[in-house]
Amino acid sequence: MHDPVSLDLATLLAAVNGGPDGSVTPPIVQTSLFAFDNYQQFVDRMAGETTQPVYSRVQNPTVAAFENLMAQAEAGEAAVGFASGMAAISSTVLAFLRPGDRIACIEHVYPDTYRLFERMLRPFGVEITYHPAEAFERNADLLAGVRMAYLESPSSLVFKPINLPLVAEHARRHDALTVIDNSWATPVFQRPLTLGIDLVVHSASKYISGHSDTVAGVVAGSAALIGRIRDLTLPLLGGKLAPFEAWLLIRGLRTLEVRMQRHQSTADYFVTRLAAHPLVTAIHSPGPNTVPGLTGRAGLMSVELDDRVDIPRFVDSLRHFRIGVSWGGFESLVLPAQATLSQQGKYNSAQRFGVSSRLVRFSLGLESPTDLWADMEAALSKSVA
Repeated sequence: MHDPVSLDLATLLAAVNGGPDGSVTPPIVQTSLFAFDNYQQFVDRMAGETTQPVYSRVQNPTVAAFENLMAQAEAGEAAVGFASGMAAISSTVLAFLRPGDRIACIEHVYPDTYRLFERMLRPFGVEITYHPAEAFERNADLLAGVRMAYLESPSSLVFKPINLPLVAEHARRHDALTVIDNSWATPVFQRPLTLGIDLVVHSASKYISGHSDTVAGVVAGSAALIGRIRDLTLPLLGGKLAPFEAWLLIRGLRTLEVRMQRHQSTADYFVTRLAAHPLVTAIHSPGPNTVPGLTGRAGLMSVELDDRVDIPRFVDSLRHFRIGVSWGGFESLVLPAQATLSQQGKYNSAQRFGVSSRLVRFSLGLESPTDLWADMEAALSKSVA
């Protein structure tokens, strides 16, 4: 295995780690069952003396190839893949939390993570508190008595980054487990495990895949922590990653570094022009070195628009931005907060954490940045009430 820290990430992701007969990509092992040649071989596997695959719900060679590559990319010892980002998140928190434990969670967390915490964990006796990034950074005792610190850097919708080495130091002092969703930055722009964080989760459906054709998740960390997830929640909750999706994710990882650089250049182009636009009142898009360990700017950002802008008219005037809830693919997307704030129910995290109705989120894809900006500028001019 390559040294994941010393080897340049682009080289690591593009390195050939294929299959038999010189194939440069691993085969898709599309099987549910793995048979054994004799009784003793089966007994040895059941006793844990060998690692031969048994059943694809817990172990599959194609999935293992993705997990190994992802572990190296995040500079971790191991990784485990899941059928979705939420399967990865839920399997991670349920592997380590018990009734009476407390989670300290970042504000503006991913909406379905918030709903998981409020609708499932709280009724089972887990206490959840929510805090801004500044509280995690400045209050060294915030994590006293906390079992898990659940972080995003940057956070959802408002994209507030957090000083991960400092928070990791506070967590170690209080023996709190740190978990971060690194879907926005990817290991190209941020490697939280090298900054002291314990576990990194991804919605691999986003930048890791990059093609908007896969729903998947992954968790990376130490062998011991990943081993607990693999032993407990992966087999018993059953949210396993399928071989074909794992193969698609390996394909996505091959071009991750190149794609993230393109997303960054487009985002930089937009930030410069948005900052000078009279109808834009705020830009949420952290750049390189905003906090320690963050080395780049992803293509997911949000802006707040002047009251003169009719947001529905603006959204409908866009030609190259589709309306959609996901992000991280080749296509550009727009998501107006006005629509998300209208979602019914008490578990609306945008309402809970005070997201402005003037906020609009953009996922900048791989199209020409000049074409995208021309589209944006024209839509803004058409939307003034």
